[in-house]
Amino acid sequence: MHPSPGLSGRPVIRRYRASDREAVYDICVRTGDRGRDARGRFRSDDLLPDIFAGPYLRLEPQLAFVLAVGARPVGYVLGTADTAAFVRAYSEQWIPALAGRHPEPADPPLTPEDRMLAMLRRPGEMLWPELAAHPAHLHIDILEGYRGAGHGRRLIERFAEAAAGAGAAGMHVGVSSANLPALRFYERVGFARLEVPDPGPVVYLGRRLNRP
Repeated sequence: MHPSPGLSGRPVIRRYRASDREAVYDICVRTGDRGRDARGRFRSDDLLPDIFAGPYLRLEPQLAFVLAVGARPVGYVLGTADTAAFVRAYSEQWIPALAGRHPEPADPPLTPEDRMLAMLRRPGEMLWPELAAHPAHLHIDILEGYRGAGHGRRLIERFAEAAAGAGAAGMHVGVSSANLPALRFYERVGFARLEVPDPGPVVYLGRRLNRP
């Protein structure tokens, strides 16, 4: 696929700006189905970004970076250097900020949307004792036309440097076990699989960081 129409120039990585929020939300949903477009999949196209992008932009914007062509982001990496602290802040600040934006899920969750709605409200599910040695975690998404050119590796390294500077000894990601291209990508950039008991349809991978 070719780069987005109307955008020209060499992509560069820079720090996230508040004015990038709409573009980050758009990228998140356009890549939300294992790298494919998830628009229209749920009742609100904001559901996936409200889980996987919005809380990081609000709570830890200093660890968010975008891949931009001109002023327009075409990819991003974001996350936290301390998952346990992030979960506390998410519960105290992000969940109240979402009041009324999304319906309550069925209990137990019955549909893919219910499972996402439950994930939105249960940040504690990010915490696994087996991941404690890799306290940072991240999310990365790039529009299809800008993949395969080394930008993903560059974004990962930018985040790794920032997370290490914030004191993290290691970082981890959670990937759908069905997303084979993503699993291969993370292994190419230095991640190795971590043993987590009964993780469901998720594979966890970790990488050590060199702190300053």
